[in-house]
Amino acid sequence: MFNEEKRFGGPIPWGMVGGGRGSQIGYIHRSAALRDNHFNLVAGAFDIDGARGREFGVNIGVAADRCYDSYEAMFAAEANREDGIKAVTIATPNHTHYTISKAALNAGLHVVCEKPLCFTSEQGEELARLAESKERVVGVTYGYAGAQMVHQARNMIKRGDLGDIRIIQMQFAHGYHSSEVETSDPGTKWRVNPATAGPSYVLGDIGTHILFIAETMVPELRIQRLLCTRQSFVKSRTPLEDNATVLIQFEQGIVGTLWASAVNAGSMHQQKIRVVGSKASLEWWDERPNQLQYEIQGQPSQTLERGMGYLYNEDEAVADNRIGAGHVEGLFEAWSNLYHRFSTAMHLKDQGMLEPDYWFPGIEDGIEGVRFVENCVKSADNGAVWVDYL
Repeated sequence: MFNEEKRFGGPIPWGMVGGGRGSQIGYIHRSAALRDNHFNLVAGAFDIDGARGREFGVNIGVAADRCYDSYEAMFAAEANREDGIKAVTIATPNHTHYTISKAALNAGLHVVCEKPLCFTSEQGEELARLAESKERVVGVTYGYAGAQMVHQARNMIKRGDLGDIRIIQMQFAHGYHSSEVETSDPGTKWRVNPATAGPSYVLGDIGTHILFIAETMVPELRIQRLLCTRQSFVKSRTPLEDNATVLIQFEQGIVGTLWASAVNAGSMHQQKIRVVGSKASLEWWDERPNQLQYEIQGQPSQTLERGMGYLYNEDEAVADNRIGAGHVEGLFEAWSNLYHRFSTAMHLKDQGMLEPDYWFPGIEDGIEGVRFVENCVKSADNGAVWVDYL
């Protein structure tokens, strides 16, 4: 079971940028961070409209004088307080992530940032150098990677249960944007605008999620080259894609496919991954996160269930069951596991004890997501050609 007594220090004084009234992702961040008392929300710049953000902050329990009109004002004021924030979550549209993350690091804050971390790998490398010089942690919220059965798969693959890995099939293909929903949905509108979303829509918004799941399950994955084709089936979204297919060759001789789509009409989510080895295969689906399909060649298919004693529990994230087997855990538990790891990493970093192999989605993972999108766009925009991965 999850050990709620295990901690390295008191709750981290924490602030948020964005995530205000009506923000689904803001609520998920707060629920996850506050779940285990590892963070204490004491400040925020919740909205581009300062008055609205202040009203919202007060309504969720933040003192009025610590609800700020801008992130700049928050960072400056909190730096002068003895009880000021030590970490910040950035839950704003994509085009602001790099600037706010840079300002937060310069203010000496640990950072948890929505993905994409930035628009270019050069920006990401700059943030990585800054984080290293400031000795700060940067976490990136690939939230699905906190699901325990993802780590069960990671350990089984590491143990050699699948044999040599040959094929990885990845997809994240929902149908919610199969029509021009952005005309009435502000949350979609900025995602399909290059000025605010960046060079990609579905590849960056959801494709990087399933790629990171693959990289979590098979940590040694290194992309050698790829070929991408992308389409804008809702034409008003051009040049951003609402559907993309990527063929991937990894350095280890592994081959992969990735399908990212927002126009898979009728689909709820369809975030799935299948890892095929020489002896067996594993399949995980985020709509059934508590189960892992395990198929050994020549034997009946097995469904492994979260929380059971037969699981391979060497990894802490697998052992951290928040409730007994048979009870459904899902997105909020997965995000809470990430925030538990973010807080632990921050405490360890502050004490100079953070080991390189401590697992959490960090800044290098955020940079890799940006690099993947860059290479996909390069391939697709040059006629769906193979490109060497740079």
